[in-house]
Amino acid sequence: MTNQNSTHEGENALTETTRKPPSMEMLWNDDGTLNAELSGDFERIKSAISNSDVSSGLVVQIAALGSYGNRVDERAANFTLGFVDAMRPKNAADALLLTQMAATHQAMMMMARRLNHVENIPQQDSAERALNKLGRTFAAQMVALRQYRSKGQQTIRVERVTVQDGGQAIVGSVETGGRDREEK
Repeated sequence: MTNQNSTHEGENALTETTRKPPSMEMLWNDDGTLNAELSGDFERIKSAISNSDVSSGLVVQIAALGSYGNRVDERAANFTLGFVDAMRPKNAADALLLTQMAATHQAMMMMARRLNHVENIPQQDSAERALNKLGRTFAAQMVALRQYRSKGQQTIRVERVTVQDGGQAIVGSVETGGRDREEK
């Protein structure tokens, strides 16, 4: 008997090594507009979003990450695009949250760099506070992603049950309808 999981995982690994992940190249046009050209396999993100206006808007927002004036940071945009792709979004909300997580991570790394190069105490305090807030935000985004992807399902595991003489234990799923409002 062959292990189907290992065969399936092997196929996924092979597909990932032959698949060209999405990336974008950004160029300023003569009229001052930014042109972002996509290459690679953008299908994973596009199919998760399933709305062309949302997917093109997301690409524009990703392209603008790290931009300042007429300078754009193509590596920051491609990092975000690669992160969203690697996390395999399930739908538009998932893709948007993943994009926010990548942006938060980039801002966090920028603040870590600033903290390493401060020249005075006020700069240190400011960078430290921002880094701390961004770290908490990223952790909250991770929790939100986990909850969203699990559809809010919670599992309660009972480690130990003691039943006294004459008592009864129920083994299995127990659902209650809650307390009636008329009860006091």
